[in-house]
Amino acid sequence: MAKKSLKKLAAEYHLEEYDEEMQKAILLQLKRRAGRRKLITLLCTVLAIGSLGYFTGYYYLADRSGNQFEELSELKDKEPVNRRQTAKAAKEEEVPEILDEYKNLYIKNRSIIGWLKIDDTNINYPVMQSKDSEYYLTHNFNQEYDRNGSIFMDPACDVLKPSTNLILYGHHMRSGNMFGDLDKYESREYMEEHATIEFDTLYEKGTWKVMYVFRDKLRQDTEITFKYYQFIEANSAEEFASNMNAMAQMSFYDTGVKASYGDQLLTLSTCDSREEDGRFVVVAKRVE
Repeated sequence: MAKKSLKKLAAEYHLEEYDEEMQKAILLQLKRRAGRRKLITLLCTVLAIGSLGYFTGYYYLADRSGNQFEELSELKDKEPVNRRQTAKAAKEEEVPEILDEYKNLYIKNRSIIGWLKIDDTNINYPVMQSKDSEYYLTHNFNQEYDRNGSIFMDPACDVLKPSTNLILYGHHMRSGNMFGDLDKYESREYMEEHATIEFDTLYEKGTWKVMYVFRDKLRQDTEITFKYYQFIEANSAEEFASNMNAMAQMSFYDTGVKASYGDQLLTLSTCDSREEDGRFVVVAKRVE
């Protein structure tokens, strides 16, 4: 604190009324108080800059992801650039021929397994699948780090077999990206307006109708109860019916859509902040 400032403070607080020792003590306290104010101001400024940086980065990444998915969607609609390359890859892996609209995407990243779209929503994304169940939690289609992650299929699911239930996971992003708007299905009216889901694998197109919508949570391995995220195969009609009953009981409403043993299901799962390890789940039945 400058001498001039000290003189001003001495005049402001009428320090001349006190003895010399008291004046020194008062000035010391005033200097300390001024120092604390400067420190608090500095900390608030740093916090404000940090917060601004965080939100700027968050929405920059969200916008970048949106642009990337637009590019991927355009790539999906383009004529395949190398039919021989995808045909050779399919032959080497002993899988069916890849649909033309996904050949360019497959050439770019062989981890793609399909495409998910729900009209009039933000959901219009490639679906990835990796043996590492956590990789696409933090990586995008271009295999870059991305806090939005990607929509990805449970590693245990098999689109060729196919599995009874194909489970897709995605982050619940505040921006609405990925499965950020999935919990809107809690509204029956919203569900009725968005009851149809398009999910194509690389090898065939598919149309699905929403059947169940519910909240659940991750449970202890020792807990004996229905765990939707473990329902991938139904080995008998009884097992299938038991799982259907469990989900019907949890569902917010009856959609009128029913499934029988042999039908194929699609499950969309995202985090739900209402409770620890909470999940919001939409289950659909394949109709085409």
